[in-house]
Amino acid sequence: MSNIQDSPLKFIKRNLNIKRIGTLVNRGVSSLKNEGLEATWRKIDFRIKLMTKGDVWKFRSDIPLKRELKRQKEAVFPYMPKISIIVPLYNTPEKFLKEMIDSVYNQSYSNWQLVLADASDKDLPYIKKTVDSYNDSRIVWFRLAENKGISENTNQGFLRADGDYYALLDHDDVILPNALYENVKAINETGAQVLYSDEITLDGDLKHLIQFHFKIDYAPDFLRGVNYITHFLVFDSKLFEQVGPYEDARFDGAQDFDLILRLSEKANKVHHIPKVLYYWRGHAGSTASDMSTKMYAFEAGRSAVQAHLERVGLKGTVSIQQYPGSYRTVYEVDGNPQVSIAIPNKDHIEDLSRCVDSIFALGGWDNVQVIIVENNSTQQETFDYYEKITAENSKVQVVYYKGGFNFSAICNFGAGYATGEHILLLNNDVEFISENFIKEMLSYSQRADVGAVGAKLYYPDGYLQHAGVIIGINGSAGHSHKGLADARNNTGDMYRLVTTQNYMAVTGACLMTKTELYRKYPLDEENFAVAYNDVDYCLRLYEAGYLNVFTPYSEGIHYESKSRGLDETDKPNPRYEREKANFRQKWGKYFDWNDPYYNPHFTLLYENYGYK
Repeated sequence: MSNIQDSPLKFIKRNLNIKRIGTLVNRGVSSLKNEGLEATWRKIDFRIKLMTKGDVWKFRSDIPLKRELKRQKEAVFPYMPKISIIVPLYNTPEKFLKEMIDSVYNQSYSNWQLVLADASDKDLPYIKKTVDSYNDSRIVWFRLAENKGISENTNQGFLRADGDYYALLDHDDVILPNALYENVKAINETGAQVLYSDEITLDGDLKHLIQFHFKIDYAPDFLRGVNYITHFLVFDSKLFEQVGPYEDARFDGAQDFDLILRLSEKANKVHHIPKVLYYWRGHAGSTASDMSTKMYAFEAGRSAVQAHLERVGLKGTVSIQQYPGSYRTVYEVDGNPQVSIAIPNKDHIEDLSRCVDSIFALGGWDNVQVIIVENNSTQQETFDYYEKITAENSKVQVVYYKGGFNFSAICNFGAGYATGEHILLLNNDVEFISENFIKEMLSYSQRADVGAVGAKLYYPDGYLQHAGVIIGINGSAGHSHKGLADARNNTGDMYRLVTTQNYMAVTGACLMTKTELYRKYPLDEENFAVAYNDVDYCLRLYEAGYLNVFTPYSEGIHYESKSRGLDETDKPNPRYEREKANFRQKWGKYFDWNDPYYNPHFTLLYENYGYK
């Protein structure tokens, strides 16, 4: 996450050890020697601006040094595909045109073709003159008879391309010199038919950072909420033949979004390269600089997602959100499945009654079974409440777990009484605050490809408590954006707090899953009696091929473990440390930025977030 409170000096002091400083000094000397003062300063300036914008950059340079580019030029892969880069031109400023062509011409991978489909006004002779100055047969320029818009102009470029893979590049943007090499390397390693990378938006002079787009791996639910993939898009030409060119004018303005959705539906693999390989130029009139300049594109994006749902057989209605370029899908629930809600409880009747009341007031789903799992309460008012609520509401029952506190065992015990097709594990200190809370979660849980569904939870003071779980945070697992202030009005990084997301795990404080899955993969009572049982459950589902989903449209207040206290306190907690060690041993392979839904440019330390 971004550490907006750090100065570059503080960041360096906290994150760099002596060995790392020595490495950076050596690289700086080498850069001065091989590339000169101007190029070296440009790299330093770039990193400083990233840090002052709040990015935890960690000095993992995505800009290769001269010697690295030389090594890349000499590399030979088993498969050396020709990559055709398609660029529709329209009155491209001469400076931008030259920088764009230079960025392709200077690639470390040489088997490329640059196709320039020119629909510019005919009084711009510098365009052909600039192209001719390269005197390179790999550059194919042709003038279009008329300007038919970006979709049809790009289609004409596809007709002239003859590569094994295609790539899309805007006429006013640039790619880094290792962009094609990294893609070919990934193609050889993964066989992926669709690839994309990280990108940053710079000003018109490509000197100052506007924003970064450090992305996650392919996540279908996130993609339906926002086109987070965008650049640098590379895809198999044979796959493109299957899905077809841009055809429907209603997608103009979001034609690439439509193409990405269509490609992802049929691709054998969509692969993310976690390196900045694309510079998106933000200047007056560009979408990168001001999204409001292309308001029509938002409706085109909505139409693209709606068409995608129809093709893949998902019943839902897509709408444009108040946040530019983001969308919400409200899925239809098939039939009237019962949801069994298991709530472990020990006293704390004020919390429990508030929780139960919110289920019936805001759940939005009548076919529910509420199972209160009583565990060693001592207060008479607790049992008085049980008697009262079960007498008043036939959908509520109380079952008694007699053993000591073992959260996994209690939940498993309660699930044994479930009669519904879906189970909602719910802490007694969670209160629903959004309408149709259960219906929203159910609309995802019903999908055959979904394992677990989590909700968006806040602390009572409005700070964020849960919006998905990231593996590796603080040496085990932690919540995304945890502690963010005014979380109900904050979009998060790349809209991740206001669009549906895929995560490796969600919190068991409010987790819905299919009953058949829960009974196949019950919570681990032995190794994770209290902590990590929910994350372990989700990871087992993930490895079984299921998607785990976080929806921001089911919102609740979580009074955070009032019934038993927090695990992480100043006092030693042998049980918690033992379970943490069990978790690290079992799932350590996903630590150190191996969570596909997190980007290696970000920190794994909560203290670096800059949040509460």
